[in-house]
Amino acid sequence: MKKIILIATMAVMSVAASAQSLSFGYVNFNEIVMLMPEMDAARATMEENQKTNEEILMSMYQEYQTKMQDYQSKASTWTAAIRESKEKELMDIESRLQQTQQSLQQEMQQLQNSLQAPIYEKAQTTVTEIAKAKGLAFVFEQSSLLYIDPAQGVDLTADARKALNIPEGRTLEALQAELEAKAMAAQQAQM
Repeated sequence: MKKIILIATMAVMSVAASAQSLSFGYVNFNEIVMLMPEMDAARATMEENQKTNEEILMSMYQEYQTKMQDYQSKASTWTAAIRESKEKELMDIESRLQQTQQSLQQEMQQLQNSLQAPIYEKAQTTVTEIAKAKGLAFVFEQSSLLYIDPAQGVDLTADARKALNIPEGRTLEALQAELEAKAMAAQQAQM
């Protein structure tokens, strides 16, 4: 019985000792991904694609509006057969508009996934390489942790930013302001 207690105590002490020697790191993964130059290129491609999609939908909507106005202004002078034919035509245009909108949304989602997948993979690989070089056992996402003691862990964010060619001083706040300014300029251009 004493042997079992001795073995159990030694096992617990061994696990505790090895846990103390493990090194932990953390990184603001969202920040590095959002600020990567490749993500800027992906956003530009998405914006361009979104603009094209909006033009397609606007063209279809204008066709619908024109035919609806024509229907409303002339419906009282048409025979029942013509009115029924025009109503069917309007419903068909409305249906095509909805189908096109859904299809374009799906295509945008697929495009976003195909553009962002290699970006996330590159960031993940970079963080992994940095962690291995620093001899870390674990790396956690900084934003998902409730508490971080900087003395107990290693912040890999600065190293990852440097390795991924993110300009020094570029922040998520600056990116947000930049995106908002672009949106405002685009909105004003439409007016």
